[in-house]
Amino acid sequence: MDGIVLTLFVLAAFAGGFISGFSGFAMGLVVSGVWLHVITPMQTATLIAGYGLLTQGYGIFNLRRAFDLRKTWPLAAGTVIGIPIGVSILTYVNPGYLRFGVGVLLVLYTIYGLTRPVFAPIKIGTAADITIGISNGLLGGLTGLGGVISTISCQLRGWPKDVQRAVFQPVLFVAFVVISISQTLAGSVTLETLKLYGVGIPFMVSGLWLGFKLFGTINDETFRKAVLLLLLLSGLSLIVPVLALFFWQSLPA
Repeated sequence: MDGIVLTLFVLAAFAGGFISGFSGFAMGLVVSGVWLHVITPMQTATLIAGYGLLTQGYGIFNLRRAFDLRKTWPLAAGTVIGIPIGVSILTYVNPGYLRFGVGVLLVLYTIYGLTRPVFAPIKIGTAADITIGISNGLLGGLTGLGGVISTISCQLRGWPKDVQRAVFQPVLFVAFVVISISQTLAGSVTLETLKLYGVGIPFMVSGLWLGFKLFGTINDETFRKAVLLLLLLSGLSLIVPVLALFFWQSLPA
């Protein structure tokens, strides 16, 4: 890895850590935009899962006083169930159409959330939470966005920002555990990837620390809008590649 590639790699790690420290999610969105151009897709996916354990673990530790197992376990259990179902469904559906449809829904939801007053809090029971968790894992298995639905569900309940993160970050941690185990069994974790992981850790941790410091200075409404903007970015990240591929295929040979 030459100097320019290494610089891009560690800067992306820092930026991903910062976003995760600030919002509690979206690290993968940030780093993949750079890493997919400088390292292999398999290394990118493996590192996102590995660093996800670090970023989510850091957030859980810092928000441990707000952690409530009763709020978290239904979403986490459902997510574990949903991930393998989503992965298996991929062999039967067109992933491009699926990603485009999910992306459109995310964009519409975030635009609506940004242009209207704060949602009235919604009360959700345990059975519904497990179902939401399954949907969360299902979407993660299908698109790689394993925390989107759980994050939205926390936002719709009107919880304070610390409580929201103390719920959806453990759910994301569990999702990354499942993904990391699957990658290890599939042989995706190589010595070269582990070396890259070690190189990026100081930068990822520095970004995490700085992002979490900024998180501590904002109010609940600012956090709500920041999460919506990141969800909007998630939706666009699903739509744009599909449109680009469609445009490329429509060009005359």
